[in-house]
Amino acid sequence: MNRKTFLLLTLLSLTLNIAGQKLTEQIPGSDVSFELVLIPSDIFMVYNSPIFTSNGYPHEIPKHLVKLDSFWIGVHEVTYDEFIIFYQKEYDTNASNHPSKNYSADAISRPTPQYIDYTYGMGKSGFPAVSMTQQAALRYCKWLYGKTGNFYRLPTEAEWEIACRGGGQTEYPPSGANLSEYAWSYENAFEKYHEVGQKRPNLIGLFDMLGNVAEWTLDQNQEYYYLHNLDDEIKITENNGIKIQRLPRYPGVVRGGSYDSDAEDCRCQARQKSSPRWQARDPQIPKSKWWNPDSPFVGFRLVRPTKKMTPTEVEAFFKLAIKD
Repeated sequence: MNRKTFLLLTLLSLTLNIAGQKLTEQIPGSDVSFELVLIPSDIFMVYNSPIFTSNGYPHEIPKHLVKLDSFWIGVHEVTYDEFIIFYQKEYDTNASNHPSKNYSADAISRPTPQYIDYTYGMGKSGFPAVSMTQQAALRYCKWLYGKTGNFYRLPTEAEWEIACRGGGQTEYPPSGANLSEYAWSYENAFEKYHEVGQKRPNLIGLFDMLGNVAEWTLDQNQEYYYLHNLDDEIKITENNGIKIQRLPRYPGVVRGGSYDSDAEDCRCQARQKSSPRWQARDPQIPKSKWWNPDSPFVGFRLVRPTKKMTPTEVEAFFKLAIKD
């Protein structure tokens, strides 16, 4: 075993030493709450899994180490029960834990009414919230900050992948496991998404990271971001704070596959870019910034950094991330 291989194995083994610490956040003024799991700060391997090389794509395979700050990530995908408080004002109140004490339910810009049922009858209470755009997911995060006083956002692709693999394990599901035990995919979902948390979780207690509904990430799909000229060299990308640019509306990146995905696309490394076709049946001109009527297979999961951000930093983040 050469020195570089030993270093990689050591780094990966360290990431498995996770206590699985959890916290619960209740949305003020409601009886709705959600759980998060802690991912400690470390150096992780991403976008590389020899086991899946034959099924993967070139931008998934290069060795790539990334240094991440610690963060909390949702145990489940954001559910309809959580999202409806933001979506419909009658479910919201002026209750807030934000230190500014100036939250007003009347002042919130909320999603436009859906002209059809974007769940297509697949399920609401207890099921994942679906069919929203990346921008709508980010606007939900901004609303949640106003309600709780805690900064939430979408995960980066690296954060999402590390969480999917249980905080750094090299393979998920475990070798020899049946995917149907862990995920709703085209093979077992009967062409619909299901209630969250019905399948087996990964090692740190996260449910539905694969299948059910694909999940928005913070990143846009840019090929040059992944085309590293690595040779045998291992490069480390640091993520000490998120740097985000104003990027084109399409394509964003969703991860994990969905109930409509084949098994080979329900992998921690699999990436899917968003498409204007997801809004094909939207009659609005211009198309809605809130809804994708043709993507009931897409939802999202929350990340809450452990590193505290000032109100000015949070405002700057949402100003860049949310496009008017």
